[in-house]
Parts: sequence; C-alpha cells; structure tokens
Amino acid sequence: MVATSGSNRLEIYLVGGAVRDRLLGREVNERDWVVVGASPEEMKALGYRQVGKDFPVFLHPQTHEEYALARTERKTAPGYHGFEVHAAPDVTLEQDLARRDLTINALAQDSAGNIIDYYHGLDDLEKRLLRHVSPAFAEDPVRILRVARFAARYAHLGFRVADETVELMRRMVENGEADALVAERIWQELEKALGEPSPAVFFEVLRECGALEVIFPEIDRLFGVPQPPQYHPEVDTGVHTMMVLSQAAQLSPSPMLRFAALTHDLGKGTTPKEILPSHRGHEERGARIIERLCRRLRAPKAWREMAVLVAKYHTHVHRSRELKPSTLLRTLETLDAFRRPERFADILLVCEADARGRKGLENRAYPQRQYMLGAQRVAAAVEVGPLLQQGLKGKTLATELERQRIAALAAYKREAASVT
Repeated sequence: MVATSGSNRLEIYLVGGAVRDRLLGREVNERDWVVVGASPEEMKALGYRQVGKDFPVFLHPQTHEEYALARTERKTAPGYHGFEVHAAPDVTLEQDLARRDLTINALAQDSAGNIIDYYHGLDDLEKRLLRHVSPAFAEDPVRILRVARFAARYAHLGFRVADETVELMRRMVENGEADALVAERIWQELEKALGEPSPAVFFEVLRECGALEVIFPEIDRLFGVPQPPQYHPEVDTGVHTMMVLSQAAQLSPSPMLRFAALTHDLGKGTTPKEILPSHRGHEERGARIIERLCRRLRAPKAWREMAVLVAKYHTHVHRSRELKPSTLLRTLETLDAFRRPERFADILLVCEADARGRKGLENRAYPQRQYMLGAQRVAAAVEVGPLLQQGLKGKTLATELERQRIAALAAYKREAASVT
C-alpha cells in the first residue's frame, strides 16, 4: 500500500505472523503493519493515533490495527531492555525485517500481494525450519522462550529448530543471557506455550539448549530420576512428565490444567537417592515446590491452588476405589468438590493424564475419574436442609451430615464393587 503525505510516499507492508500463517494455510487472527518512509508527524496528520512509548506505533483511524514505523535496534546493555531504537523515514523495510527473530517471521507482503523475502523465510517454511535471521538474535534472551514456543505451536506441522539456532541459543545460555529474564516475561511465554498444540515441545527445546536448567530448574531436575518400572515403564520422571503434559493437552485446551499436569510430580526431583526408585512423600514435597515456583513466577492464585491440589492428591485419586468411605469424603472435601465441581472435574482430568502418561499405557481406561465423579454426586445428594428442619445445628449438624455422607459413600463403594 502506498499513501502520499507531503513530499514522501509512505509504503505500508503486512509483516510477521499474518504473512507466515497465511502461507501455512492457518487462520490469521491479527495483522501487523510496517510503514516505511514516514515520520510520526506525518502519521498523525493522516489520522493515526500514536500509542507506542519505546518506539512509534500508531493505530489506524478505522481498523485500529497497529502500524509501526520501520526501525532498527542496537544493543546497549545486557538483558532484553538494553536496546536503543531508531525509527526514521530513511529506515528501509530490509533493515526493519533484519531485527526480527526467525526467518519465517521476517516475511512481508505488499499491497499487490507480493511476498518480500530478504532472509529466505519462504525456503525455511518449505523445509519446516525455525531459523534465526541474524546473529543479532543473541541480543534478546526472550527469543529463547519465543523459539521454544513457536516449536510447540508448529511441531505438529513438522517444524523443528535449526541446528545452528539451537547452538546459538546454547551459547546465549552459557553467556548468562537467560539469567536476565524476569518473572513477568517468563510467565507470559509459559502461559502461551501451555496453550499451544504440543506444549511438551516447549520444554524439550529449552532443555536441548540448556535453558531449562536456568529458567525452570524444578522441571529440569526431573530428568534422569528413576521410577519403579512396574508402574512407570518409561522409568525416567522427566520423560513421564512430558508424556503427562502431552496427555493433558489431548484432554483439555486449558493452560491452567496443563500447568497442573506439568508440575504434579515436582516432588520426585528431590527424593533422597537412598530410597530411589521409590518416591515416598513426593506429594507433599511437590506441593511445597509448586508454592515456591508460583511465587517466583508470580503465577495466578487459581493456577497455584489447582496445581498444589493435584500434587497432593493425585495418588489418592489413583487409588480412590481402595479408600475407606471416611477417607474418600475427606478427599472430596479437601478438593472442594461440592462447592467447585467444575475445578474438581479438571483435577480428575489431570489425574487421568498422569495415569496415561506412561509408556505403552497411553490409551488405557481410567475408571477412577468416573468413580470419583460418582462419589461426589452421591455425597452431594445428602443435603443439609432436612437436617436443619430436624433442628440440628453447629457441631451436631456437621457430625450428622458427615455420618450420612459416609454411609452413602459406603453403599456407593459396595455397589461399585459388585458391578466390578
């Protein structure tokens, strides 16, 4: 698109993800534009509203899409804040695209629909490669997380990270660039990655370049930790965790649920070596680790609460058919199954992912989920109203409600056993 303002001819190009995803045949949800040959004053004269603080970004007067002036960046300090931005009418499209992370994100399209490809992005799309544009990639540590996230997004299409990009990311980690990442940016990328089609790939890429140990040490230390082979044919706890995350991704699109799957066995990373491959007490240890992890990353309270409950009680759910009615009731109460049945159902889905996230057992049935849902319905059917009508209150009311619910669960357990 070409617009005229004063003596300059403004050139406007569609860039980045919109071009990439259109070429991949994927739905385009938002569009970004680059304007070449313009100054902020000229953009405002055309009716655009400036919103960018660090560099000039403008909202289109009708579509409200973002239009950024072509710019270059120069590294001035460690971390991802240490950049000097230069935006001016003499900055070319090629210079602007050179600062982008991956070749497939450095594509542009003009108003006639022609693809402009200075950095062989089309070739990498064809080869299904995620490759950095230039050595300047190493100046921004957030790009380590972004590449891993793109790998999680496109793995099902056959994409992988180019060997030279993995090596560059490894050197960045060794040089301490990943140490500059702050909690907000890590969490932002983590939440997005957990919503991608193949979230486990995010962590596999980070591990391959050494960043997992720096950014998520709680997850990294799971790899190489053995588990009893009769329950875990895959043996390795880290491998199991990735399998559980993949199973959770099949069961639900919820990033919060997938986070609980990712963290459910963190306690196994701190099991004393002398008791391996047993992991006695890993549930409580894992809950404490999750609390610290969530504080460090400033995770939302709802995510932390769900992850902690899964860590503490996934083994209870696995052996729910063996639990005494009184223990079953306490478990339901602790999981807040009566007041928050939707979250309770999500917790059971994570437990199912855990049971199926094992080598050769990916498609096995998990009757415990239906058993626990049935137990919740049976216990919830014992209502408080009739007891209140009898004049019961306080401790007497609570004791009688508990007694009747335990009796109902005992009958439920007997019936389930007879069917089995």
